[in-house]
Formats: sequence, structure tokens, C-alpha cells
Amino acid sequence: MVNIDIKKATVTEASVSVAWGARLSRPEVIPMYPITPQTHIVEHLAEFINNGEMDAEMIHVESEHSALSAMVGSVAAGSRTFTATASQGLALMYEILPIMSGMRLPGVMAVANRALSAPINIWNDHSDSVSARDQGWIQLWVESSQEALDTVIQAYKISENKKVMLPVMVNLDGFSLSHVYEPVEIPDQGKVDKFLPEYKAEDFLDLKNPKTFGPIGFPSDYMEFKEQQQAAMFEAEPVVQEVAKEFGKAFGREYGDGLVEEYKMEDAEYAVIGMGTLCGTAKDAVDELREKGIKAGVLRLKCMRPLPAERIQKAVKGLKALAVIDRHVSLGFEGPLFTDLRSALYETGLQVNGYVAGLGGKDIKIQHFEKVFNELKEGKKKGGWLL
Repeated sequence: MVNIDIKKATVTEASVSVAWGARLSRPEVIPMYPITPQTHIVEHLAEFINNGEMDAEMIHVESEHSALSAMVGSVAAGSRTFTATASQGLALMYEILPIMSGMRLPGVMAVANRALSAPINIWNDHSDSVSARDQGWIQLWVESSQEALDTVIQAYKISENKKVMLPVMVNLDGFSLSHVYEPVEIPDQGKVDKFLPEYKAEDFLDLKNPKTFGPIGFPSDYMEFKEQQQAAMFEAEPVVQEVAKEFGKAFGREYGDGLVEEYKMEDAEYAVIGMGTLCGTAKDAVDELREKGIKAGVLRLKCMRPLPAERIQKAVKGLKALAVIDRHVSLGFEGPLFTDLRSALYETGLQVNGYVAGLGGKDIKIQHFEKVFNELKEGKKKGGWLL
């Protein structure tokens, strides 16, 4: 539940909210390279620093590859670090994504999700981050400006947990959220400091106590490293829930249980599941369908990695059918979120249909969701593209 005190709220765009989330988390280093639609995040962080409102070192790098490389170096040196990117910028970082996670370096990166080219497109879909889902980064997806701010703060506490020690992506839809103005309550710095203590690295580059980071992994050892990363991912799931619950108690705002948010699922017979702002439209569609007597519901997946399979299985009990809405397609097959969820729900026997929608910023309308729910109700066994 998003509980905002309007008297204390300010109307601002989600990009500024992300910058505030970073500022309140007190990172010491911010390596940045601007790319649409992430640019406003770095601009406002630079403004905070230049105004003396934020004690951090901003590194002006020559590319996104350099930004994430600098992030690896700064975290390895023991500093809390933040960066942000989008689309082709995340693609350029790809070489470094598994390096940072494989070295078990905590940190937070905001991604203002944008379609990958070609053709050149600066609008929103999920192709950038979902394409990187296998590289060992925890992925959290947000729906509102307030949630974007709050999730950045939570992401540090998750990432730096000793059971986890993995980097986190906070994903927000480009333009359809990043540039949207909404009422946002900016938390008190003292309350954030109490919730998120100062980062004190146990393993870092130190001339007085030399350690090896990212050594060669021979065939005899490499797989064991990956097994440890997999175990850390599974350890992260309850940590995400614990941090979400603690944040709710401290600040009065909750987004489901940190893994999944349910909307009118108590007696639902048919439901859709997706990520990001499309879920807001889905909720409106459900409200209209409920007035027509159709028991519809929405599941919003907040945490895509680790995928909370058992939590989702619990949420869909009682459904007759479920539709998965992907804003990305694994070309040559199907929507990757659909692939994941169909696998996670295979043993339940639930009918799961996959739909691809909203690529390159194409509108996802209430009519699209009505079509999906009608097809579920009619017993259709296959999804498709919502054009």
C-alpha cells in the first residue's frame, strides 16, 4: 500500500525520486554517463553534489562500460556506490555485469527501461533489463515514483546483507514513469540513516591486508563459484521480504511483500501478471470487469530475480487461468517472463497464456486487458501479440 502524507509530499518526476533515493542512501561514489531517459537522474545527483547537499564523488566517465567498471573498482575499495543507465547503455555494460555479481560486490543501479535498437527507439519496454536477467543481479521493478525512491533505499539494505552480497537493479519504465510527475514524500534523512546503516565492507582492497578479487576460475573451481552465487540468490528472497516489512514499519509504505503485489486476488478466477506501469492499467481494467461480474485480478511481479516461484504458486491458487504480459520477446521463441512463469507453475496444472505487448513504447490499453480476460474466460489455450 502506498501511504503518502499529501501535506508532506512534493510533486516531482520519478527520475528525481530515484536521485533522492540515492542521495538519502549516502553513496560515496557515483560513476555516471547520461543516456535517455536516465539523464535526469544523473543531472539531479550532480546538482545535489554541486550544491553541497550530498557528500559524494561523481566520476564523469566516457561510456556506460566505464561507469560500471568504475563502480566495480569503487565497491571493491569499500565504498557504497550508485549508478544508472538505460537501453543501449546497459547493453554496453554487459561485459561488466557478471564481473560485478561474480565478485560478490554489493551496489545499486537504476535502469530507466527503454527499448533496445534497432530500429532506434527511445521509449519504454523491458528488453534491456530482462535481457540481462541471467547475470547475477537482483532485479526489482517499480510502478510509481514513490516506489522508485523507496526501492532504491531498500535495494542497498538487500544488496549489502551478508547472506546476499549481490548487486541490485532497480527498474522503472522509461518516460511512462521516469518523466511522470506524481506526489512523492521524501523521507527524513535521520529515519533513513536508522533504517540503512553506514556501509562497512568486510572484504575490500587494502594494502595492509591484501586480498584477491576476481581470480581465475579453473574448471575444477568455476562451477562451485556459480553454485555459491545461486545460493546467494535464493538467500536473497527472504531478505527482500524482511527488508520490505521493516521498511513498511518504519515509513508506513508497503508494495506487496517486496516480491509480489496482489490486487483483488482474494476471490479471483482469472488474473494477469506483469511488471511495471502496465499493472496500473491492468488494475483499472479489473475494476471495470468486476463491475460486469467477472472475477478478475492482477499480480504485479516486483522481484523478477530471484524469481519467487513458491510465492507466485501461492498467489494463483484458486485461479482457472492466468495471463502473463511481457514487454520483451525472446526472438525466435516467446516472452521470457512467460517462459519463467509457465515453468514455475507447471506442476500446478494451471492454464497459463503468454502475451507480448508494449514493445517500443506502444500503448497497452484497457481494451487489451479486456481482450486478454475474455480469452481466458473463453478457455483459449494460447496468447499472442497485443498490437
